[in-house]
Amino acid sequence: MIIPIRCFSCGKPVGHLIEEFKERQEKGETMKKTLDAIGLTRYCCRAIYMGHLELIDIAGEFKKG
Repeated sequence: MIIPIRCFSCGKPVGHLIEEFKERQEKGETMKKTLDAIGLTRYCCRAIYMGHLELIDIAGEFKKG
């Protein structure tokens, strides 16, 4: 799954925050602290990042060609 540009529920732009989110998570910061720091306060926006799995590499294995 790729992070959407906007939140599905409220429409807030969230796609540009993925780099900072990944950097903070790699440093070992807690999920709550990371989401608060990047400015995601609504539960709908937080759910996008909390439920995100990087599946593009797995999906790429099944590409025909």
